[in-house]
Amino acid sequence: MKNVLIVSGHTDLNDSVANKIVLEELKKALPNAEFDILSEEYPTFKIDVAAEQAKLVKADVIVWEFPVFWYSMPSILHRWIEDVFVHGFSHGSTGTALKGKKLIPSFTTGAPEAYYSHEALGYTMDEVLGSQLKSIAGLCQLDLQPSVYTGNVSYAMRNDTEQLEEIKRVSKEHAARLVEQIEKA
Repeated sequence: MKNVLIVSGHTDLNDSVANKIVLEELKKALPNAEFDILSEEYPTFKIDVAAEQAKLVKADVIVWEFPVFWYSMPSILHRWIEDVFVHGFSHGSTGTALKGKKLIPSFTTGAPEAYYSHEALGYTMDEVLGSQLKSIAGLCQLDLQPSVYTGNVSYAMRNDTEQLEEIKRVSKEHAARLVEQIEKA
């Protein structure tokens, strides 16, 4: 059985609809997975590096679950990477702790997926996030798996009953696609 580590990079799940549902669904589908909810564990951003590195060493599959904020990952997830993925651990001549582990990026956007196109934004989602994810995975010798992505789940739409129901539906679908991706990894 694979050891799965799911790292939630949302800065405040109490203010989330989509990412909160994705995590709830994952907890049901993957009861043996380890869930690392960064906003709960590190509200002051003081990361326990040794504890986080131990979780990563144990994992076979690592999932980064997050909303896209300002065309990037949220600050707490970025900080976690900065603190935990250090030379000698994740990269460098002796940094092989992550070598060969599967990395699955799982993310959501408030804007519809069509927004991330050359016609609308001038960039695709792969161009916005892909190079960052590929660079981190390459440096750390992680085996980057295809991303699981869902757009049009803005928290701003939660006050409209129909839109809220649609966000819930597509978030559950996102979780199901992610479970499939984890099982394939």
